[in-house]
Amino acid sequence: DLMRQIVEEGELAHLPAERVWLETDRALAERRPDVFIEVLRACGALAALLPEVDALFGVPQKVQHHPEVDTGAHLLLVLQRAAELTWQQADRGSRPRANSRVVFAALTHDLGKGVTPGDVLPSHRGHERAGLPLVRSLCERLKAPNTYRDLALIVCEHHLNCHRAFELRPATVLRLLEQTGALRDATRFEEFLLACEADARGRMGHENSPYPQADYWRE
Repeated sequence: DLMRQIVEEGELAHLPAERVWLETDRALAERRPDVFIEVLRACGALAALLPEVDALFGVPQKVQHHPEVDTGAHLLLVLQRAAELTWQQADRGSRPRANSRVVFAALTHDLGKGVTPGDVLPSHRGHERAGLPLVRSLCERLKAPNTYRDLALIVCEHHLNCHRAFELRPATVLRLLEQTGALRDATRFEEFLLACEADARGRMGHENSPYPQADYWRE
């Protein structure tokens, strides 16, 4: 009730972006970052702080690809998988945490689906590129570090082609490797693959499905 009151009175508008980012980053490093998003949404804070994310809830997807149908429900599942895939001991003596860069990329990978015209739903053709300006705007508003922004952008733009690895022509494979920076930054490319795997497994009934595409890309 107090959180709803804070939202209704417009107090969130007075929070410094740095404070919002700090709390968001901390939450995304927890074991269940999806709970953070659910609670923000329940009290109205998600629409105030992350409207691009809030817009995903209630947007349908094709059931043959997404048994959960709702894009927001898919997002929550993807956040769970991203945290699980990256949950590890950060340093000796520190408590375990998820890789918040990967989880942030998971959070923003489908923002383009929130602006799909209603007359073409549940199809979302071109949502990857449609999401890029939304990712940039969100990162600029929250003052997200460049490493988070850059990973989020390549996941947003290239996650579908990552899934289609075995169908791509050699030239397209090379182009993805070049455009994601895989040939220059192996660490970021590994984080890209983890975010894409979380997307593929963040679907109802696919929580434990294999993702051989990741090993193909690594090879």
